[in-house]
Amino acid sequence: MRANSLILGFAASVSANIIFTHVPLSCNLTDPRMYHGCLRGQECNEVGQCVPTIVIQGIQVRDVLYSKDGSCGPKNGNTICDPNSKAYIGGCCSQYGWCGNTADYCGTGCISGCPAPVAPRGDGQCGAKYGGATCDPKGEFGGCCSQYGFCGSSDGHCFVSNGCQSGCKGSASPTTSQEPVIGPVSSTMPAGATATARVTTDGTCGTSNGNTVCGSLWNDCCSMYGFCGNTSAHCGAGCQSGKCLSAPVVAAPGASSAPAAPNGGSFTVVGQAGVPAMHAGLMPNGRVFFLDKLENYTQLRTANGYYAMSSEYDPVTNKAVPLGYVTNAFCSGGAFLADGRVVSLGGNAPLTWLDPNIGDGFTGIRYLGRSSTDASLNGQYWSEPGNKLASARWYASAQTMPDGTIFVASGSLNGLDPTVLSNNNPTYEILSPTAVSRGVNIELAILKKNQPYYMYPFVHLLNDGSLFIFVSKASQVFNVGSNTVVKGLPDLPGDYRTYPNTGGSVLLPLSSKNNWAPDIVICGGGAYQDITSPTDPSCGRIQPLSASPAWEMDSMPEGRGMVEGTLLPDGTVVWMNGGSRGAQGFGLMNNPSLEALLYDPAKPLGQRFSTLARSTIPRLYHSVCLLLLDGTMMVAGSNPVEMPMNQPDAANPYVTEWRVENYVPPYLQGAKANQRPTNIVLGSKTLRADGSQFTVTCTLPHASDNIKVVLYHGGFITHSVHMGHRMLNLDIVKSAQGSLTVNGPPNYNVAPPGPYVVYVLVDGVPGVGQFVRVD
Repeated sequence: MRANSLILGFAASVSANIIFTHVPLSCNLTDPRMYHGCLRGQECNEVGQCVPTIVIQGIQVRDVLYSKDGSCGPKNGNTICDPNSKAYIGGCCSQYGWCGNTADYCGTGCISGCPAPVAPRGDGQCGAKYGGATCDPKGEFGGCCSQYGFCGSSDGHCFVSNGCQSGCKGSASPTTSQEPVIGPVSSTMPAGATATARVTTDGTCGTSNGNTVCGSLWNDCCSMYGFCGNTSAHCGAGCQSGKCLSAPVVAAPGASSAPAAPNGGSFTVVGQAGVPAMHAGLMPNGRVFFLDKLENYTQLRTANGYYAMSSEYDPVTNKAVPLGYVTNAFCSGGAFLADGRVVSLGGNAPLTWLDPNIGDGFTGIRYLGRSSTDASLNGQYWSEPGNKLASARWYASAQTMPDGTIFVASGSLNGLDPTVLSNNNPTYEILSPTAVSRGVNIELAILKKNQPYYMYPFVHLLNDGSLFIFVSKASQVFNVGSNTVVKGLPDLPGDYRTYPNTGGSVLLPLSSKNNWAPDIVICGGGAYQDITSPTDPSCGRIQPLSASPAWEMDSMPEGRGMVEGTLLPDGTVVWMNGGSRGAQGFGLMNNPSLEALLYDPAKPLGQRFSTLARSTIPRLYHSVCLLLLDGTMMVAGSNPVEMPMNQPDAANPYVTEWRVENYVPPYLQGAKANQRPTNIVLGSKTLRADGSQFTVTCTLPHASDNIKVVLYHGGFITHSVHMGHRMLNLDIVKSAQGSLTVNGPPNYNVAPPGPYVVYVLVDGVPGVGQFVRVD
């Protein structure tokens, strides 16, 4: 119960999220833009406001999140004000959580239902005395309107405590220990650029950027977040100006029913994680690391007496031991190195009042080494010898390359508003095979063009050595060596798929049968970052190196955000965690999705999904799942509050989850549990990716011609992104009574160096995996 008392003191100085005080999109039922100027999941009401909707039995209705008693906002269940209510008057939710229609409710600090802002004046005057005029944050005066009606950027202009009227900051001591929130923005510009409108000079546009338009040089469409481009994210829902779309070019499919799997597996609570499980990965000793941010409470303490922010969990004993680190790993990226170590990359600022021993992690590089043969490494803390990234990166993705170097891309520079260019890091850098940065940041155009949805991109290494990079709704094949785009790919229909509306992405099993050609599936996502956002049930599948790549669309039984896909050794994919309404961020997801799904890529389109067992534990923001050596799955985490809470309250119905579950898939249910191959011995613990053969001996449960050997890498897992995750079906060239000769991977494009697990399957049932290293 310690966490509940500590959070009370902390909450006074740190808000739950970085809230952008923009008003909702303006709309009109005659507006030709998509959804009449609103977003999917919203409707245009009688006074030109975009308000959330839900669908009940196929009928669109007003959202049940409307306030019944006049209380509203994050402190009151994230309700919004109903302008047509008979119980109270007014559609504006004030900064204090009450509904009304005066300036006290609709003016400074207004949370929702706020009127559209008045454009900035040319003389730098603003506020109530000047017709509600706002300030241009990129103009010559500054973006904050002071209590005296003048634009500026000083504390006297910008802080609410000093009377700021618009463009304000909440306090004089902002912190970067919060989550970036991409809030709703205003759009008072008519669709289509006018002949007299000022064309942008930097690619930003719209009402938050001086009412500029894009023009042909910047690809015409101004997105709802104020960036120019020509993707469906720019020209689709919320488009402010330019060639805005009136309907999706290709509509994504809605939810599809799925049959129940014959035996859906089972969930069992087996232990306590020790720390909130924000990041995770399976290490060569068979144990799992959990890695978290700085917290004011965890279940474990390090040797110096402070709370541990990382732990090492043993799936055999179901016990966790504390691990220490030196810099804040909050929302880092990561990868496994060629030598088997795992690295955590980037992070966030220090919070010295919580732990003075943990420093700034924005450029941090943390190493953790474990061995399948040297138990003396077990329990050793993260090592941080002082190597740093070339630039600050919060929410970065990483991928091990064929030569063992690490590709690191994206990230926030400071944790501040991602709709402001100067806060973002749309670049990549390369680390050596021992994770030492080359010190050079290189602009990555696909990240730059898709701001603010540029963080935690999906990255997969392809069999020609190039990368598949996906962010927002856009993707490409990218050659790192030449720093060139090999080919652009079609936009994926549907909603946003990456942070803060992340779905999941899986590189499907690679095989020599099609020359190791990559096949990628992406599922889930959402329309915008808010607890009212609908989530996307659709999935897209693409072969990026084919002659004419195209998305093959499929769908899950319901929309899901923060859903993560994990390969099983039999070649199927389990999708679990997340929720059906909301987005990523503290307190921004509702309606937990408790049912796991099975996706069989070998089945015909429309028959690939089936439903599995249901957990009883919500796994929302900051949760993880991964495959263990024994072929079962570990499920952990969910910490959708800024600091740990053990008991829910009205404002926080979903709190910190410490329990660890074990999920047993269908292939180990019933009699199959006793039909595993056993006594598995590998001829070598190191493999070369040159097609060299190796031997496997095992005891077969019965005579069978259906024997498979797979090479599996689980990757670095966080925020429903499984970085580096891949699996290869290896060719068995000789089989005789449990003695197998197997062709190793053909090259390092298909199997980059690092730790892997070899699984042997008989009739689809896996034996206990054996760690190897591709050297």
